[in-house]
Amino acid sequence: MTELELEAENKAIAQEYKELLRISYQTLTDEDKKIIRKAFDVAVDAHKDQRRKSGEAYIFHPIAVAKIVARDIGLGATSIAAALMHDVVEDTDITVQDIEKMFNPKIAQLVEGLTKIAKVKTDQEISIQAENFRKMLLTLNDDVRVILIKIADRLHNMQTMGSMVDYKQAKIASETLYIYAPLAHRLGLYNIKTKLEDLGLKYTEPEVYNDIVSKIKETKEEQDEYIKTISDVLSKSLQDEGIEFVIKGRPKSIYSIRRKMKAQGVTFDEVYDKFALRIIYKANQHDEKFIAWKIYSVVTDHYRPSPSRLRDWISSPKSSGYEALHITVMGPKGRWVEIQVRSERMDEIAEKGYAAHYKYKNGATEEHGLEIWLNQLKEALENSSTNAVDFVEDFKLNLYAKEIYVFTPKGEIKSLPKGATSLDFAFSIHSEIGVKTRGTRVNGKLVPLNHVLNSGDQVEIITSANQKPTSQWLDFVTTSRAKNKIKNVLNENTKKIAEDGKEILTRKLRHLKITLNENTTNELVNFFKLQTSLDLYYRAGIGAIENQQLKEYAAQKSNTLVNFFKKTIKRSPSSQPEQINKNEISKKYDLLVFGSEQDKLDYKLSTCCNPIPGDEVFGFVTINEGIKVHRKDCPNAISMQSNYAYRIIPAKWIDSSQEEFKAILKITGMDILGLTNDLTKVISSQMNVNIQSISLSSEAGIFNGQVAVVVQNNTILKKLIENIKKVDGIDKVTRVYNN
Repeated sequence: MTELELEAENKAIAQEYKELLRISYQTLTDEDKKIIRKAFDVAVDAHKDQRRKSGEAYIFHPIAVAKIVARDIGLGATSIAAALMHDVVEDTDITVQDIEKMFNPKIAQLVEGLTKIAKVKTDQEISIQAENFRKMLLTLNDDVRVILIKIADRLHNMQTMGSMVDYKQAKIASETLYIYAPLAHRLGLYNIKTKLEDLGLKYTEPEVYNDIVSKIKETKEEQDEYIKTISDVLSKSLQDEGIEFVIKGRPKSIYSIRRKMKAQGVTFDEVYDKFALRIIYKANQHDEKFIAWKIYSVVTDHYRPSPSRLRDWISSPKSSGYEALHITVMGPKGRWVEIQVRSERMDEIAEKGYAAHYKYKNGATEEHGLEIWLNQLKEALENSSTNAVDFVEDFKLNLYAKEIYVFTPKGEIKSLPKGATSLDFAFSIHSEIGVKTRGTRVNGKLVPLNHVLNSGDQVEIITSANQKPTSQWLDFVTTSRAKNKIKNVLNENTKKIAEDGKEILTRKLRHLKITLNENTTNELVNFFKLQTSLDLYYRAGIGAIENQQLKEYAAQKSNTLVNFFKKTIKRSPSSQPEQINKNEISKKYDLLVFGSEQDKLDYKLSTCCNPIPGDEVFGFVTINEGIKVHRKDCPNAISMQSNYAYRIIPAKWIDSSQEEFKAILKITGMDILGLTNDLTKVISSQMNVNIQSISLSSEAGIFNGQVAVVVQNNTILKKLIENIKKVDGIDKVTRVYNN
């Protein structure tokens, strides 16, 4: 570079720095300015020899990120300093400890969080990618500002991606749509979310993006004219009412127009609400709500509203803190127009998210405001034991979820993601209530546990000390909090059944003169082609291991000649699971089922990732070849999940011995007092079998009953029939094969 160019560049850097201080959303004290200046000097020095792909000095990138943090997210000096130094540790010899010495532990912690995220290379398979996201999401537990700065970093990278190769652009863009845009949405950063989505579309579907952009330009004049017509009409009436306001017209984002075109299968011209009007009014906090509804009344005097599309987030704000009144009205020329009504305070919160939130909380500091809000987000991270892909999928569900508001019997309001069920509600109150839920009432009426709730429902939970979750419950819930808790309890139950099973097995083997020790257990695991001792004991516990099979095992064991041959041919001890026939293991997971109903459907295994029984998989509905099954960590999974989420159906291999089946029993006998009670006691209490339906009738002293029970296998059913026959008064118990 020539002297002149260098001088110009240094001038530009100084200019950027001045602007950074000028645009800061928070008032900076002299102390703050010193910290920022020092961070700036450290960053300039650290990156002095680096250039970006575009050829400009690298330092422009951290400054740009710091500007987004200061202006668009509205964070204070601590975050601005960390943003300036976010690449310093990764790119130079400076350590986190050095930063702590130069500044303070908080700034050092933020820089360390940002470095940790950067360290995991994302060029590998999706599972590593997901693991990387998970690490990032878990830093929420330390300090959400790490994520906020990371989002700013991602936004600037997206804005300056022009000089990268195509495949990298597409990859970074789909990752942005996959995780960063939903995060920005959930953090209340709607401006940044919109920019991320539009840029994501620009690099994932450039033709579509450019097409929409050019069409927006073409119709701009007509749109401006249209919006002016409406705002002229409204302005006059609002002024007459003495309301201080400004009206802004804004076109819908490119991404949301694309989403509408896709979802409704329409062309650009057929997308009706391509623009929105925003009325921002002045008010003190006391009168805000009153004035909002006054404006509503003025708007609806002129234009007819669509009652089903009124959104009142002033009375109950979104959990991201967003407040506004959205009214969709029928404008001139028969077009729907969305009008957003917000006070200046609400507008600021909508643009800046949480940063603005604590500005209005009396005396709340940046730390405190984030604290309150963080607690709401931690729920999604409560249980990090699930695998990374599931974790990210769950987290995404909770991010993008539109919210509904429901009431407890006492009238308290709870917010849940759209699509949540009455069982989700039970877990949202407390996980111990969730686990003990026996039934739910919505608006006073008994409903199934998987009843989908609507805004405004009042929900009452009926609990019972004897209630236990079943694996079916996983299909009844949508929130990750509920899913994780149910999984934990189911694992505990399996262990409890296994403990009983171990005792049963010990007893049965004693009859056969065999002691249950480690060696015997290993031999039995191999004999039954299982994988772990827990599987063995669990099967014994549910009665899936029959005496005949144990006799066969004993006979084989006592055959010393066979044992002798085994020892001489196979030197390695039989306790090693490696010797199990692989086909036999996969037979254990021989059943692939789809969707929440666990349907058995026709499918093909995809060749890109060759799933085998037992792998974590999902179904993808193709256009010509029916359902193709892919592994969850398939290299193509992210793009399928990102682009064709509506074609994905959950799938899992299930161990056929743990599948539950319905059986119908016909029972006849003499109608003795208390018979029904004795009968249900035997089925539910003694045998722990679930009754799905029961119909009993008696006529002239004769008892007739039909009971549908859910059992895991035939052995349990036979045992159940034997026990029912022992009940006093019962004459016959037969299994019927149709209703």
